[in-house]
Amino acid sequence: MKQQIQLSDHFTNSRLIRFTLPSICMMIFTSIYGMVDGFFISNLVGKTAFAAVNLIIPMLQILGGVGAMLGVGGSALVAKTLGENDIPRARRYFTMMMYLMLGTSVFFTILGIVILRPVAYLFGATDAMMGDIVTYGTICLIFNTALQAQYTFQSYLVTAEKPKMALGVVIAAGVTNMILDYVFMAFFHMGVAGAALATGLSQCVAGVIPFVWFLSKRNQSALRFTKTKFELKPMLLACGNGASEMLSSVSGSITGILYNWQLMKWSGEDGVAAYGVVMYAAFIFLGVFNGYSQGSSPIVGYHHGAQNHDEVKNILKRSLIMLGTAAVVLTTIAMGGARVLASVFVSYDAELLDMTTRAFRICAIPFLVMWFNMYTSCFFTALNDGAVSAAISFMRSLVLPLICVIVMPAIWHLDGVWFSLVGSEILGVFVSLYFLLGKRKKYHY
Repeated sequence: MKQQIQLSDHFTNSRLIRFTLPSICMMIFTSIYGMVDGFFISNLVGKTAFAAVNLIIPMLQILGGVGAMLGVGGSALVAKTLGENDIPRARRYFTMMMYLMLGTSVFFTILGIVILRPVAYLFGATDAMMGDIVTYGTICLIFNTALQAQYTFQSYLVTAEKPKMALGVVIAAGVTNMILDYVFMAFFHMGVAGAALATGLSQCVAGVIPFVWFLSKRNQSALRFTKTKFELKPMLLACGNGASEMLSSVSGSITGILYNWQLMKWSGEDGVAAYGVVMYAAFIFLGVFNGYSQGSSPIVGYHHGAQNHDEVKNILKRSLIMLGTAAVVLTTIAMGGARVLASVFVSYDAELLDMTTRAFRICAIPFLVMWFNMYTSCFFTALNDGAVSAAISFMRSLVLPLICVIVMPAIWHLDGVWFSLVGSEILGVFVSLYFLLGKRKKYHY
C-alpha cells in the first residue's frame, strides 16, 4: 500500500502527478458534467435556449468568483500557516473564511436576482432569449451558496491532504447533475429550468459532503472547525491573495460578455452558440492545466511557509517541464478532434457545425502557451503574493483580451473574434515571464 503523500514531502515527478491527479480529474470531470448541461439544452431545447444560457453564464461566473477567491486565497494562507507549524491559528483562519463565504454568498444571491433582467439586456439578449435567461439565472442564483461552498471546500480538502476525497465529491456531484439533467429534461421536459435545477442540486451535494466531513470524527486532518473571530488583517490578506482567482473569473466573464456581443454583431445567435460549444470543450483541456496548478498550490504554499526554498525551486522546475509537454499533446488532440466535439452539440445544423469546428481549431492554438500563464498566476498565489498573481490575471484575463477582441474583429471580422483568444494568451506569456524572472531572487527559486 502506497504511503499517503504529505505536503512536507520532497516531490519527484511521480509524487507531483500522484498528488495533483485528483485535482486534475476533478477539473476535467467538472467540465464534462458542465458539458452535459449544454448537450441537453442544445439538443432538446434548441440553439436559441443554448445561446441564452451561454449569454448569462458570465454573470453567474462573476458572482461565483467570490467562492473561488475565498477558497484559493484562504487555503493558501492556511497552507502557509501549517508550514509555520501553527495548527491552532490555521484552524481559526479556516473557520473564519467559512463564515465569510456564507455571508457573502447570501448577499450576492439577492443582488444577482435583482439585477438579472437588466444585466441580460445589457449583454445583448433578445426578447426571444429573455424567458430562458430569467428562468435559468434565477434558479442558479438560488443555489449560489451551494456553489460557493463547493468552490471553497475543493481548495481546503486539498490543503487538508485529501485530494482524492475532493475528487470523489466532484464525481458524486457530477453524476447527480448528469442523472438529474436526463430526468428533468428528457423525461419531465422541464427545459432550461430542469438544467438549472439539476445543476443547483448537484452543487448542494458538492457543498454539503465536505462540510459534514470536516465536522465529523473521521476528520483526522489538521483542519477542522473551531472557535474563531473575524480578524481583519488575515481576512484581507486571504481575500487579497485570492483576488487573482476572482479577478480571473470576473475578467474572463467580462471578456466573455464582449465576445458574445461581437459574435451577436457578426453572426447572431449562431456565433454565441458556437462560442458556447468552444468554451465547453476547451474547459476539458484546460482542466488539466488548472487542476495541476491548483492541486500543486498547497505544496508550494507549505514549503514557502517552511522556508524550504530548494523544494519550491524543485516544484517549479518540474511543473514547467510537465505542463509544457502536456500542452503539446493536448493541442494536437484538440486540433484533431475539433469536429467530433462540435458535432456532440450542434450536429443538427450543418452550417453551425462548420462554424464551431473552425472556431475550436483556432481557439485550440493558445493551449500551447495558456498553461504557462495559468500556472504562474497560481504559483504566486501559493507564495501569498496576491498582488503579482492579480496583475497576471488582470492582464491575461481582461486587459489583453479586451484589446484583442475590440481591434482584431475590426480587421478580420468573425475570424478576428476567434483569433483574439490566440493573441491575448501569447501576449500574456510576456507578462508572466516578466514577473517570474523578476521575482526569482525575492523567493529564492
